[in-house]
Amino acid sequence: MQSDTIQSDTKFLQSGRASAVLSWLIAFVIPLATAILLLAIWQIFVQVSGISKFILPSPLAILQAAWRTRMELLNATGRTCLAALSGLAASTIAGTIVALAFSQSLLLRRALYPYAVLLQTVPIIAIAPIIIVSLGRGFLSISLIACVISMFPVITNTTTGLLQADRNLLDLFRLNNASWWQVLIRLRLPSSLPYLLTGIRIAGGSAVVGAIVGEFFVGSGQPGLGALIQRKTASLALPELYATVIASTLLGTGVFGLITFFGELVLNRRFGMSLSGSTAQRKR
Repeated sequence: MQSDTIQSDTKFLQSGRASAVLSWLIAFVIPLATAILLLAIWQIFVQVSGISKFILPSPLAILQAAWRTRMELLNATGRTCLAALSGLAASTIAGTIVALAFSQSLLLRRALYPYAVLLQTVPIIAIAPIIIVSLGRGFLSISLIACVISMFPVITNTTTGLLQADRNLLDLFRLNNASWWQVLIRLRLPSSLPYLLTGIRIAGGSAVVGAIVGEFFVGSGQPGLGALIQRKTASLALPELYATVIASTLLGTGVFGLITFFGELVLNRRFGMSLSGSTAQRKR
C-alpha cells in the first residue's frame, strides 16, 4: 500500500514537472521560434527583391549597425532608462497618494477623478513642449513627462483595488471597532497590492514612451534614445535607426518584465497572492 502511494506521488510530481515544461515551451520557445522565422523571411525577401537599404534594411544589416554603434546605444538606453524609472517612481508615489485620497472620500473622488481621466486623454506631444518650455531642456523635464504619462494607470488601478476590499472583512473590522487607519493599513492596502502592481506594470511601458518623447522634443544634442532617433532620422542612417527603435522596444519590454517578475515574487512570498488577484498555493 505504501509503495503504491509513493509511486502515485512520483507520477503526480512527474506530471506536474512535464506540465511546467510544456507551459514554458508555449510561453517562450514558440514566440521565439516565430520571431526567428519572421526574421528569416524578412532577410530572404530583402536579398531576393534587391530592395534598397534606404527603404528596408535587412535584419543582418540592422544587427551589424547595432554592433557597430553598441556603445552609443548602451549609453542612450541607460539615459532613457534612468529618466523613465525616475518618472515611474514619481508617478507611483503621486498616483498612490491620490488613490488613497480617492478611496477615503466619495466627494473627492467624484470631484477630481474626471480630471485624472482628462490627464490621460491629453496627447503627450501636446504636454511635452509645455513642460520643456517651462522647466528647460534638461533631465527634470524628461522625467516629468514620463511621470505625467504614466500616472493614470497607477491612480485608476490602485483606486479600484482599495475599493474592492472584502465586505465580510470590512464588517469584521468594524465589529472590532477598528479605526479607519487600521482598516486602510491592515486590509485595504494589502488587498489592493495586485491592482497597484498591475498599474505600475502598465505605467512602466508608458514611462519609457514618455521619456523617449521628451528626449525627442528636447533635441538631438541631448543623450537618450529619443534624441538618438532624431539624429539617425536626420542622417538617413536607416539600419542604425531600426537598431535604435529595437533598443527602445527592448527597454520597454524589459521594464515590463522586471516589474512583473518582482511583483509576482513579492506577492507570492509575502502575501500568498498573484498579479491576477488570486490566492497562490503555498508550499507545505
